[in-house]
Amino acid sequence: MRAVQISTLDGPEAVQCVDIAEPVAGPGDVVIDVHAVGVSFVDALMTRGKYQVKPDLPFVPGVEVAGVVRSAPPEALVTAGDRCVAYVPIGAYAEVAVASPSVTFPLPSELSFREGAALAMNFPTVHFALAHRGRLKAGETVLVHGAAGGVGTGATQVAKGMGATVVAIVDSETNIGVARLAGADHVIVAGPGWPDEVRSHTGGVDVVVDPVGGDYFTDSIRLLRPAGRHLVIGFASGDIPTIAVNRLLLKNVEVVGVYWGGFVEHDDTIAAESARELARLAREGFVKPVVGGSYPLADAATALAAMEQRSASGKLILDVVTMS
Repeated sequence: MRAVQISTLDGPEAVQCVDIAEPVAGPGDVVIDVHAVGVSFVDALMTRGKYQVKPDLPFVPGVEVAGVVRSAPPEALVTAGDRCVAYVPIGAYAEVAVASPSVTFPLPSELSFREGAALAMNFPTVHFALAHRGRLKAGETVLVHGAAGGVGTGATQVAKGMGATVVAIVDSETNIGVARLAGADHVIVAGPGWPDEVRSHTGGVDVVVDPVGGDYFTDSIRLLRPAGRHLVIGFASGDIPTIAVNRLLLKNVEVVGVYWGGFVEHDDTIAAESARELARLAREGFVKPVVGGSYPLADAATALAAMEQRSASGKLILDVVTMS
């Protein structure tokens, strides 16, 4: 089968499209003929060995797939021939992937394979973040950093589906339209004075979704209303921030870690719950992943470079099966 492989930790330009054997499936696995793969910032980090998970070289990266089920065990929620989405710990950048039944779900009929690949990890992550770690309630206000990216657009759509007002922070005026397409109520370009702009619209926020980290962390804590929650999802800026914890005490606010993949390893029922809710939100028109661009599988290096350079908007996808 064709697959993209990381053989050296020299960055996106070093990945190669190769022919390798199909993965070996166990009797309890779902085997998927992959149509589309999501490209994530995690994948770009792994090309340099900078992610917390460090597989032995060489390996096939990628965790988000959409495709057609080739085979599945009886306990799975999908059967042979079904369109599906799945989270795989590793190995998504390939023509065939193997996934656990607990993280493989029917692809909602409202969504394409590309949209399904964009759904596979980002949307369960932000649903877990908002519903469980952030305890978001209808009527609250959510501030989303990196709001033109895959996680940011997903967070915006899920938060809107849960009845929240969303303030989106983007890094340039060119990305304002992306955040609005995702459904943001207010869009603010990051720069001097952005916290004052947030206050002018809302007076403060209840939940912050932060996949970026870096310099905006402290200002975001200041924007939280009493009992607010700051959800730490990642560090796309490359800078892991710190905080004087007296700020948390004085305002009765929380900084909450969100690592969906790690949580699922301990309680996989959370994945099924998120899948049900996301399918409902797709039927209701709230969830419609914003695909920012698609590349052939052989051009994975180009897509990964765009992720690393933070020049992408929306979710980037690799087409394994050619789609119109």
